[in-house]
Amino acid sequence: MLLRDVLAVKGGEIFSVAPEALVTEAIGMMVSRNIGSLVVFDAGRKVAGIITERDVMRAAHKHACDLTRLKVRDLMTTRLIQGGPEDTVDYTRSIMTENRIRHLPVMLGDELLGLVTFHDVARAVLEQTNFENQLLKKYIKDWPEEESETSSAAKS
Repeated sequence: MLLRDVLAVKGGEIFSVAPEALVTEAIGMMVSRNIGSLVVFDAGRKVAGIITERDVMRAAHKHACDLTRLKVRDLMTTRLIQGGPEDTVDYTRSIMTENRIRHLPVMLGDELLGLVTFHDVARAVLEQTNFENQLLKKYIKDWPEEESETSSAAKS
C-alpha cells in the first residue's frame, strides 16, 4: 500500500495556520478539531513548517506555560521530514519510528498532498496484513489434495 492510497481513504482535508498566528489560536484549533498538528503555510501558500502538540509542550515547559505572547513561527518545526505519494506504508512506518514523529506531510515537489499520522499508517499496515492473511488462508484452504498427499508420502 502506498501513501497516495492512505490519503485517498483518509481524505484530503488539511488544517493549517499562519506563522504569525498566536500559539493560543493554534492550540484552540487543534483542541476544537481533536487533531495533533497543523500545517503552517507562508503568505505564498508554501509549506513553512508544522506545529504539533509536542512543539507546544516543549514551549510550555521552556516558557513556564506562558504561551500567550508566542507566535506559531516561534516554535513550529521548519525542517520537515516528508513523504511522497509513492512511498510504501512500511517505509513510512520505519521513517516515522526512526525519527519519532507522529505527523508526516506528503509532498509532491512543493505541493502538499496531505498529512498522514502514525495512526493512519498503522491502520493501513493492519488492513494490508489482514488482507494478506485472508489470501493465505484461502490459498491454504484450496490447496490441492494430491500435492499435500504427495508431500506427506515423500516425508515418510
